[in-house]
Amino acid sequence: MLKTIQNQWFSNIRGDLLAGMVVALALIPEAIAFSIIAGVDPKVGLYASFCIAMIIAFVGGRPGMISAATGAMALLMVTLVREHGLEYLLAATLLTGVLQIIAGYLQLGSLMRFVSRSVVTGFVNALAILIFMAQLPELTNVTWHVYVMTAAGLGIIYLFPYLPVIGKLLPSPLVCIVGLTIVAIWFCIDIRTVGDMGELPDTLPIFLWPDVPLTLETLMIIFPYAAALAVVGLLESMMTATIVDDLTDTTSDKNQECKGQGIANIGAGLLGGMAGCAMIGQSVINVKSGGRTRLSTFSAGLFLIILILVVDDWLTQIPMAALVAVMIMVSIGTFSWDSIRNLKKHPLSTNIVMVSTVVVVVATHNLALGVGVGVLLAAMFFANKIGHFMHISAHINDDGTERQYDVIGQVFFSSADKFVEAFDFKEAVDKVIIDLTRAHFWDITAVAALDKVVIKFRREGAEVEVRGLNEASATIVDRFGVHDKPDAADRIMSGHS
Repeated sequence: MLKTIQNQWFSNIRGDLLAGMVVALALIPEAIAFSIIAGVDPKVGLYASFCIAMIIAFVGGRPGMISAATGAMALLMVTLVREHGLEYLLAATLLTGVLQIIAGYLQLGSLMRFVSRSVVTGFVNALAILIFMAQLPELTNVTWHVYVMTAAGLGIIYLFPYLPVIGKLLPSPLVCIVGLTIVAIWFCIDIRTVGDMGELPDTLPIFLWPDVPLTLETLMIIFPYAAALAVVGLLESMMTATIVDDLTDTTSDKNQECKGQGIANIGAGLLGGMAGCAMIGQSVINVKSGGRTRLSTFSAGLFLIILILVVDDWLTQIPMAALVAVMIMVSIGTFSWDSIRNLKKHPLSTNIVMVSTVVVVVATHNLALGVGVGVLLAAMFFANKIGHFMHISAHINDDGTERQYDVIGQVFFSSADKFVEAFDFKEAVDKVIIDLTRAHFWDITAVAALDKVVIKFRREGAEVEVRGLNEASATIVDRFGVHDKPDAADRIMSGHS
C-alpha cells in the first residue's frame, strides 16, 4: 500500500510540481473560453477545472492525466443553459456524474478494446488539428507584435531544453510563459492578455445545491443532456487515457477512470462548476513538462485556484501569444506524423478508417461522432475480411450417391450468403453430409443460412446429415435453428428462422 502511494504520488515530486504549474497557467484561458462557449460566467469553468483536477487526482484510474472543463462538453451545454439557465446545468452535471459512476460499475471502460488503433490515431490527429485551429482567432487581425511573441515562444519551447544544465531543470513551456510575460510588461507591449478573456473569481467556490424542482419534469429536461455529457466525457477520457498510456509506457484502469470522472463531476456540480472530462491537450502538456504521477494532476488544480485568487493581478497580464505558442507545441506534439508516412504502407481499409475519423471530428467538432464513425467502419472492414476466411470443399463417393461438404472458417452475417452459394442443390444425390468440424457459427444469420441449405436439399429429395458442430455452434443452432424441428419448411418460408 505504502509503495503504491509512493509510486503514484511522490516518485517524481519536482517534475510533477513544475508540470502542474504549467498546466494551471494553460488551463485558465481555456476554462474561461469554454465557459463563454457554454454561455455561463467564467468562474463556472474555472471552478469546474479546479474541482475536477483536485478530485480526479485521488479517484481517477490514470495517474498524470489532466481532467477539467473542456470544449467538447461545453458545446453540449449551450441549449440547456440558454433555455433553462445555470441551475439546470448544475443539476445535469450531477446527473452526468451519477451516470458515469454507473458506467464504471458496469465496466463499460472495457469497451475501449473494441476501438482499433487506426481510430485512436484518427482521433489524435483530429484533436491536434482542432487544437491548432482553436489558436487561429488569436493569430488573425492582430498586430505584428503577436506574431513575434508567438514565434519567440515557440523558439523558447523547442530550444531551451538544449541549454546545458538549466535546460533540464525547468520545463520549457513554463519558461516561455514567464519569460514572455516579463517582456510584455517590461516593454508595455499592447497585446491581448488573459485578463481580456474575462473576469477571474475572487473567492473560493462554495457548496451549491442546484435550485431546481425535484420532479419528473426536471429529470426529463436534464436527462438527455446528462446522458450526452456522460457519453462524450467518458469517450474523450478513455481515448486520452489510451494516449497517455502510450506516451508514458504505462497502463491505466479504464473502469476506475469512469467512476473517478463521475465523482469529480458530482463534486464540480456541487461547487458551482460545469461538467468536464480528461483533456488531451493539457495531458500532453503535463507529460511533456515532466508530469507523471497523481501529484501533477493535484498540483495543477491547487496552483489554478492559488493563481486566480492570490496572484490574479499578475496572471491577467500573461500574453495570450505565450499560451498560443504552448498550444501550438501541443498540437505539433500530439499529431501522429508517422500516420502520414505510413499511408503507403498500411492497408487501404486502415487508412480509410483513420482519415474518416479525422474528417468527421474536424468537420463536426464532435469527438463522439467521429470515433463512432471510425469504429463502425473498422467493424465493417473487419467483418468483410473475416467473411472471406471461409472455404467449402466438396467430394462425392464412388457410386455418386453421397456428396460431402467440408466447411472451414467462420459463418456469420457477412459470410452467410457465400455459405449458401457454395452448395449445388440441383445435383442428383441420395445423401448430403455437411461437415462442420472446422467451422463456427456465430449468429442467427448463420443459423438461418444452415436452415436454408438443409431445407433446400430435402426439397430435392436428398437426406441431409449435419455433423461436427462444436459446442458453442451446436447451442445456437439448437436454440434458433428450425431444420430439425417439425414444419421446418413452413417456418423457413414464413421468416421465423
